[in-house]
Amino acid sequence: MRNSISLLAFCAVLPGFVTVKAGPVNLPPVNLGQTSFEDGVAYPGWLFEETFDYYHAGKFNDSDGAKLPGQNRLTTASAVTHLAYISDYKLFGGYVGGELLLPLVDADLDASFAPESHDQGVGDLIVSPFLLQWNDRQLFGKPFFQRVDLQMVFPTGKYGSSRALNIGNNVVSVNPDYAFTIFPSRKLEFSARLHYLWNSQNDRPYVGLHASSIQPGQAFHANVAASYEILKRLRLGISGYALQQLTDDKINGNAMAGSEERIFGVGPGLAYNQDNHQDKWWVTLNTYFETGAENRPQGIGVILRISFVF
Repeated sequence: MRNSISLLAFCAVLPGFVTVKAGPVNLPPVNLGQTSFEDGVAYPGWLFEETFDYYHAGKFNDSDGAKLPGQNRLTTASAVTHLAYISDYKLFGGYVGGELLLPLVDADLDASFAPESHDQGVGDLIVSPFLLQWNDRQLFGKPFFQRVDLQMVFPTGKYGSSRALNIGNNVVSVNPDYAFTIFPSRKLEFSARLHYLWNSQNDRPYVGLHASSIQPGQAFHANVAASYEILKRLRLGISGYALQQLTDDKINGNAMAGSEERIFGVGPGLAYNQDNHQDKWWVTLNTYFETGAENRPQGIGVILRISFVF
């Protein structure tokens, strides 16, 4: 049916690939809404993908979810190159594969709590040396696709301890995920991706902190989406995301109470695909409106993803 075709949906990071927090430590960027429709579906083959991301936040919230005073603004734009491969080799019944992603980012920050900053450059490299994809399962008698993916982020991006705003994060992150898609009917699908985030210590924090080390806390984040094929090759749906930080940030090894981040986002989307029986390409467009932010910015994001599988 879709033999030798892979659709390994984009495994990337927070809109814009930059995080800025109303506090001394922030979580690294994570996948918030970059994966959406038919996320769990993938087949053996190659994937080349380019993702364009625009994000604008006009307010920052404190630990109680209240807006910080002053005029605070963050605008980011990014282009992310993604290459993935799923082999014909099977382990535990699933196809073995891997992937890598490299972002190029432009970010602009104008906030009352930090120096006005603008930066652009190459972000941190995201690598998955191992993933497993299952395509022949059923759940409640319906087609069910699932994948486990061991993602790691390496501090290769542009970073300087003298800058309050950085494209890179100078930490190693381990961010494994579990993704699935179920088709309750031929035209209707439901997808989700669940992540857990762990971050290493940053031993070169921003000099304005006057600290020898910082360490972002651990977090859980998830994407969910549902779509319906309204016309041949055209899907219309809704998608959303949620993030909850689970442990406190640390400065010089000391936990910072009340530093946990939280955010929710939801919005409409559409996807179009073209199949020439050999290769296949997708165009996916999602818009997200954020709410419930704590210890982070709150805004609007638009994500355009162009995927080619062969």
